[in-house]
Amino acid sequence: MENNKSEKSQEYINGSQLTVNRFYSYGKQTIEQDDIDAVIEVLKGDWLTQGPFVRQFEEDLASKFNAKNVSAVANGTAGLHLIGLALGWTKDDIILTTPITFLASANCILYTGATPDFVDIDPASYTIDIHKLEQKILEYQTKNQNVKAVVSVDFAGLPCDWKGLRNLADKYSFQLVNDNCHALGAEIDGDIGYACKYADIVNMSFHPVKHITTGEGGAILTNSKELDSRVKILRTHGMVKENFQNLHPIPNTQNPEPYTKPPMWYYEMHELGYNYRITDFQSALGSSQLKKIDRFVGRRNEIADYYNKAFKNDARFIIPKVNENVRHSYHLYPLQIKFDELKINKIEFFEKMRESNIGLQVHYIPIHTQPYYKNNFGFNEGDFPLAEEFYKNEVSIPIYPLLENEDLEYIVKTIKHLTK
Repeated sequence: MENNKSEKSQEYINGSQLTVNRFYSYGKQTIEQDDIDAVIEVLKGDWLTQGPFVRQFEEDLASKFNAKNVSAVANGTAGLHLIGLALGWTKDDIILTTPITFLASANCILYTGATPDFVDIDPASYTIDIHKLEQKILEYQTKNQNVKAVVSVDFAGLPCDWKGLRNLADKYSFQLVNDNCHALGAEIDGDIGYACKYADIVNMSFHPVKHITTGEGGAILTNSKELDSRVKILRTHGMVKENFQNLHPIPNTQNPEPYTKPPMWYYEMHELGYNYRITDFQSALGSSQLKKIDRFVGRRNEIADYYNKAFKNDARFIIPKVNENVRHSYHLYPLQIKFDELKINKIEFFEKMRESNIGLQVHYIPIHTQPYYKNNFGFNEGDFPLAEEFYKNEVSIPIYPLLENEDLEYIVKTIKHLTK
């Protein structure tokens, strides 16, 4: 458990005395009084779930990110599962994604029975390499197989090459999914609504380490009314309350004729769905948090600028690169450290940082190296070398709005001290 920020200790690095917060994690939520008040308002009301605040949150997300349709869901993983179902993925479909992402980006493919495959990352952006993507699509075509969909991840908060991806999707007729969970508040050409502009459907997450939080929670954005309708049915057990197919009479009634008009309680289940709904009090928190996303992302960019200046032109480190037309939202700050050239290895570095009250993380272990994917799909180390090299070097260092500049000074000096 993280200790309270007010508890501080004095640390000395290279002879400099620094005020140090008791512990820093790589990410952390920012909850303020108006967020608490919003949740309390719901708890005092009549609705805890499936009420007006869910609809309000969906409307707020639609307005902020320029989406025609939004469905709030239980979490980002549930959102990806629903996306695969709504897009109709089945056993014989091939779905491509990146190996540098959370497991859910690939597991959602398995949930539908489809076949996953991966495309290596671009060494500069750490997102899917669209040139390698096209090569893989053409390889499948030589085997008379077509790629059904691509799940592209805006890793760490940096948008992929979405213009290029859209061109490929149109050229080769595949479905394009934006796993946008890292990139709330990012922009392409000044457009915060780029995700729905280029992708067929978009997934978001509001986990506490993300830009805004609902505790657990997520949302699916799309400009397709048809896809949104499918998502809304599937997130609630597959139930429908319109377009009925079979209006049953009440058993044992004296009138054996079916209803000509459905009673108020009536519903039908046409297909298997799930309970992937979000609550009203989570949604109230989400709407409150969403009002602050520009401030939160702004502070994350200030922290990233601090780190960039601290680590650039230092041969031990590789900092993230960002094109001029893109605004990174910095869910993560993925710092690459050249451990092969240092006396300290990655495991020792993590342990020493932890001893210094700094909690790091790695994003991610390449999915194709996981035992399940190796055993069931034949992937092996060496299949995607750029992803594996990135994993070898990458550490995610603390980046969240509550960090102050004195905190950043301590984090940077500790990293440099341990890697000298």
